[in-house]
Amino acid sequence: MSPVPGPTNSLTDVAGIRVGHATRREDGWLTGTSVVLAPDAGAVAGVDVRGGAPGTRETDLLDPRNLVDRVNAVVLTGGSAFGLAAADGVVQSLYAAGLGWPMGEPGEVVPIVPAAVLFDLGRGGEFGHAPTASEGADAFDVASADAVVQGCVGAGTGARSGGMKGGVGSASVVLDDGTTVAALVVVNSFGAPYDEQTGELLAGRHGLGDEFAHVTLPAAHELEAARERAAAAYEGQPMRPGMATVIGVIATDVTLTKAQCQKVSGLGHDGLARAVNPVHTLLDGDTLFTLATGERPAPELPELHALMLAAGECVTRAVGHAVLAAQSVANGSVDLRSYRDAFPSAVRMAR
Repeated sequence: MSPVPGPTNSLTDVAGIRVGHATRREDGWLTGTSVVLAPDAGAVAGVDVRGGAPGTRETDLLDPRNLVDRVNAVVLTGGSAFGLAAADGVVQSLYAAGLGWPMGEPGEVVPIVPAAVLFDLGRGGEFGHAPTASEGADAFDVASADAVVQGCVGAGTGARSGGMKGGVGSASVVLDDGTTVAALVVVNSFGAPYDEQTGELLAGRHGLGDEFAHVTLPAAHELEAARERAAAAYEGQPMRPGMATVIGVIATDVTLTKAQCQKVSGLGHDGLARAVNPVHTLLDGDTLFTLATGERPAPELPELHALMLAAGECVTRAVGHAVLAAQSVANGSVDLRSYRDAFPSAVRMAR
């Protein structure tokens, strides 16, 4: 039996996980927030930060040496450091629902909400427009277990990837033993998601079955035009740390420790390196969280090994879906074509 994608091929195939987006696209805005909600009892979590310019909240708490071992949600958001305020809205919403780390009497809880940000400031026109607690609360309110909405939504609204439009992508797999592993990523990378010599979608060769069978190599003239646009996208912009980043969440339904979750996140970064080149640069803040819901028993070593490899593959595939789901954006501040629009000869109509 070969591994297959879950029913929606997205993060919500892990039972108990919900995802919500708040998107700002009105005049002057091109940003947003995505929230991943754990089951009510929380999820064991880990994190691995590889980029040289991260923007994060509560990542020290996830160190396996530290006390708290469960989180209630993870926030992924645009807005650079300003966007960390979005997590406050999720914290308040969880508190109102009575969910969090118990501190005494019923209702006396502290919601645990790690977060990571990407840089999209100014892409909508106004540099100071960034998500706030309101966007966090809005994303919380619409979070559901439905298939993850992908593309230019939530934290991926203003995302850029190697001079092309980035966005939100997700993928899942059900392993032979019934374990579900999935990933959601927001692709805002300095590196390109395609081979700059051929135009090949880097994630394309890692699909399950015919997942990316509709993606081929683009025509030579399209590739040359894409190179020119990518160069123009960065022309006149100094190379400043923190102006890129891929952030995301891996989830599984088995029982893992904090240390194992941290290792899963590390393998997730290996998957990221297959889908984006270069990766983990001084300009990126690449950060991946892992959530383990504990619905299934702890795996033995062979099953744990398979799970960790699958996590990396899900991240690779999720990047591919983010790039393919992205939509071109053109306004006074930014002109970014999607992979589909840049390479129309490479992407056949959806099957």
